[in-house]
Amino acid sequence: MSMITKYELEELIEELEKIRGSHTELVSVYIPAGQNINVINSQVDAEKSTASNIKSKVNRKNVVDALESISRELKKYKVTPENGMAIFCGNISEKEGQQDLKLWAIEPPQGLKVRMYRCDKEFVLEPLKEMMAVKEVYGLVAMDRKEATLALLEGKQIKILRKMTSGVPGKYKTGGQSANRFERLREGAAKEFYRRIADAMKEVYFDMPKLKGIIIGGPVPTKEDFLKEGQLVTSLKEKVIGLKDIGYADEHGIELLVEASSDFLAQQEITHEKQLLENFFERLGKNDRVAYKRDDVEKALKFGAVDTLILSKKLVKKDLIELRKRAENISAKIEIVSDETPEGEQFLNLGGIGALLRFEVQ
Repeated sequence: MSMITKYELEELIEELEKIRGSHTELVSVYIPAGQNINVINSQVDAEKSTASNIKSKVNRKNVVDALESISRELKKYKVTPENGMAIFCGNISEKEGQQDLKLWAIEPPQGLKVRMYRCDKEFVLEPLKEMMAVKEVYGLVAMDRKEATLALLEGKQIKILRKMTSGVPGKYKTGGQSANRFERLREGAAKEFYRRIADAMKEVYFDMPKLKGIIIGGPVPTKEDFLKEGQLVTSLKEKVIGLKDIGYADEHGIELLVEASSDFLAQQEITHEKQLLENFFERLGKNDRVAYKRDDVEKALKFGAVDTLILSKKLVKKDLIELRKRAENISAKIEIVSDETPEGEQFLNLGGIGALLRFEVQ
C-alpha cells in the first residue's frame, strides 16, 4: 500500500459519499498510526460473531461478507502503515437482493488518530474530511481613509467578508470653513473610521481558531496610522504579520494584497499555485522547456522529459488518472491546480494539461 495524495483522498471521499446501503451494511474501519494491526483484525473477527445475530438474512450476509473481506485485507500486513489505515467495504449494488461487494483500503496522507469500527447505511468519512479541511487561514484587510475590505484566505480561496466606507471628506475645504477646522474634521472622521474597522475586525476574526495571521494593505501612512490609532484589540494586533503598500481598498486591493504577500504566504496553496502557473506561462512565452498540448505532453512523457506535470482539477477523471500514472512511471512531480485563481482559469482554458520539461523534445 502506498500513501495516497491529498488530491486522491479528495477523489475517494467524493466517491464514497455517493454510496448508500439498503441496510446498515457499509463497514468503516479506522486504524490509528502505531496501532497493532493484529489487535484490530481480532476485533473484526469478533464482530463477525456479533453480525451473525442480525435478523435480516440479506443484511447479515452483506455485513459478514464485508467483515471477512476486511479480515483478509488486514492479514496482508505485518504492521500498520506509518500513517495508519482506513478500510471501507460493503455491498454497493443498487438492486435489492443483489450483491456487489467492494473494498477500499488506504494509507491517508496524514497520521490517523482515531480508532473506529462502524456499520451504517453510509461510510463514516469525517476523519478523512478533517484532513482535507484547511488548517490555517489568514485575515486580509485592504484599507485607506475612504473604504476598507475585510477578507479571508483559505487555501486557494479568497472570501470577502465585509466592505466598509468612511464618509471622510475630501482634501478640499468647502462651505467657507477654515482650513484648520476642516482638517480637524477630516482627522476626526478618519479616526472614527479606524475605530469602525477595528470593531469589524474583532467581529470577523476574534473567534477564529484557525487564524494564523492578519495582513493589512493600504497607502503610506494610512495603515500605520490605523495600527497606532484604530484601537485594535491587543490579541488581534499581535496577529498582524505584515503591512503592504497597495493603492486600492476594494476587492481588487485584496487580490493585490495576496500577490504582495507571497513572502508571508509562501506555504499557502494559492501562492504556490500562482507561482507555479506564472512560471509555466513565462516559460511558454519564451518557448523554454515547456509543453501544453496533450499530444506534446504525452510525447514528453514518453521520452521521460517531464520534470513537472501540471493538470487542472477540472479534467475528466480518467484522463487525470492516466496522465498521473504515466508521470509517476518517470518519477515526475505532479501538480493538480484549481480554476479558483485567474491563472488556474487561464490554464484550464488552454486545455488544462501542461508540463515543465527536463529537456527539449524534438
